[in-house]
Amino acid sequence: MAEDKRIVLAAEPDHSGDIEITPEVLAVVLGIAAQQVDGVYAMRGSLANNISSLLGKDSHGQGVKLTTLDDGRLSADIYVYLRYGVSVPKVALALQKSLREQLLFMTDLQLAEVNVHVDGLVPEKQAKQDPADLFSDDNEDSADPATAKEAGVKHD
Repeated sequence: MAEDKRIVLAAEPDHSGDIEITPEVLAVVLGIAAQQVDGVYAMRGSLANNISSLLGKDSHGQGVKLTTLDDGRLSADIYVYLRYGVSVPKVALALQKSLREQLLFMTDLQLAEVNVHVDGLVPEKQAKQDPADLFSDDNEDSADPATAKEAGVKHD
């Protein structure tokens, strides 16, 4: 998911001590921020993450890969599933902007690049229709005699 070394935040000269953040924490921050962007259906997860979510433990860092570039800057790869019908470029740009802003706001770290990988589109779920009702007329199904009388249907 992320590299094992900790990231040290820039400390003020008058403070005594360092602030270290593990890459897993940054991945969780980016994962939550990505899920809040309109048009994102879900993040890609591994088999272990999917099993954990079935057991009630959500892994918010799934679908996020952080790497440290040669010059020490951070790069993020985000793997997402989008809702069908959204503009893929618009959602990808919104993801890049949101992730950069959220990480800067929470940790004062800047991302050198945010690479968005769209793994798939998920269509909206529709209610299944009963095959027996495909050709039925709504007026004939009325159980209320008063409503049926208004509709002109006779009941025995």
